[in-house]
Amino acid sequence: MSPPEAASPIERRLLAEQQTLGQPLRSLLRGQPVTCDESCTVRAALRRMNEAHVGGIVIVDAQQRPTGIFTERDLLRGMPDLDLDAPVTAVMVREPLTLPAHTPSYEAALLMVEHRIRHVLVTEEERLVGVVSERALFSLQRLGLGELTMEIRLARDIDGLAQLAERVRRLTRTMVEEGVAAERVTLFVSVLNDRISERIIEVARKRHGWDRIGWCWLAFGSEGRLEQTFATDQDNGLLFVAHDGRKPAEVRAVLLPFAREVNEALDACGFPLCKGNVMASNPELCLSFEEWQAKLSGWLENSEPKALLDASIVFDFRALSGDARLAADLRQWFLSVTRKRPNFLRLLADTALQAKPPLARWKDFVTEDAPGAPGTINLKMYGVRPFVDAARVYSLAHGLPQTNTVERLRAAGAAGALPAEEARAMLAAFLLIQRIRLQHQATQPVLDGDLPNRIDPKQLNELDRRALKEAFKLSRDLQSRLAMDYQL
Repeated sequence: MSPPEAASPIERRLLAEQQTLGQPLRSLLRGQPVTCDESCTVRAALRRMNEAHVGGIVIVDAQQRPTGIFTERDLLRGMPDLDLDAPVTAVMVREPLTLPAHTPSYEAALLMVEHRIRHVLVTEEERLVGVVSERALFSLQRLGLGELTMEIRLARDIDGLAQLAERVRRLTRTMVEEGVAAERVTLFVSVLNDRISERIIEVARKRHGWDRIGWCWLAFGSEGRLEQTFATDQDNGLLFVAHDGRKPAEVRAVLLPFAREVNEALDACGFPLCKGNVMASNPELCLSFEEWQAKLSGWLENSEPKALLDASIVFDFRALSGDARLAADLRQWFLSVTRKRPNFLRLLADTALQAKPPLARWKDFVTEDAPGAPGTINLKMYGVRPFVDAARVYSLAHGLPQTNTVERLRAAGAAGALPAEEARAMLAAFLLIQRIRLQHQATQPVLDGDLPNRIDPKQLNELDRRALKEAFKLSRDLQSRLAMDYQL
């Protein structure tokens, strides 16, 4: 299937990149990487780079494991005080980002966009086998993801960002129609939505003159998990610390107008205001570090299932803008205390069992007669949620820092929290449901309420209907394991 005529050149080019980005990194490697050992001087490293006509060199240890990278950009940053006879280890970027050679190329693209870097090192059993550059992933002859990200970064006002947000939604539809994998679609749309949100925050921040406040904009829910789809409202909060001893209430009064402006701008860009008021402009979610600790502790001690259900959206928090170290410290504290609260984890597991997979004993599915959608299944509530909730329990129970459901399931399998084979099967089932959900949402003219998440199983083709039933069986198995693990 070719891209629809309405697709813009940037959308068609980015779609073409998706086909390339599905390949393993190994397939993009050309020639041997240019390296030097840790005793090499800056002068010798530059000479080697010049002879090989490359813009960077990888520093490796005796086992050919990468320990750093030195590029022309590092050279320019160090001028004019750079000592050419100093060891290259003194100026290299340490702990460069590496990925195994079997990794899909799109993961390297995501890292480049997210961390604003130009090279990713490729390894086999921790040994360097090659370097993938931004140029290899995003050809200079194309626009693509990097260009769209740059347009977002340079946008000066909310109107311009609203237009770019609409382009992202059109692009997402095109990707779904072309059969791009669900994991890839949700990751790319989440990263692009992150960039739009970050730019909105930057634009709003310039109009607010406060200082001496450390702050971090937190993403919750599907945004926190990097699992956004077409139909997604806002779920966010603010974390802050005052550097001059001011009381939290004083700082909050300063930050709330800023938070309100950001929430309204996000709404104008197609991210609807949260009906449950889970937003940074809500004073109950614009809190100091100590207040967030107290709030999370209160949820940990609350035995009411509804309170836990309402709070679980916040448990998937991650930093979106501002000082990410604040969120990292809060995450580290949260993981340390949850592992010591078996009663909380048991209650959270019990809450995760509330949304039963819609399987009938004598027929394929249990459907609902929702207003305007008779005979349908809510794929968000009864399809996606069982996997999201179970993965959250296992990640918190084992101190796993991931917030993304796919990454949580993989990490749970690697950590032994789930049998590895089961984790892979659950992952495949979750992504299949996400694919069907995305394909349905792509056909909806209005993305409001729960209708975009409701499907009539009779409208699915036979293959998808059978696959969906098997996916629901796996989510039922996952819930059974959760019930067994927590004796529920």
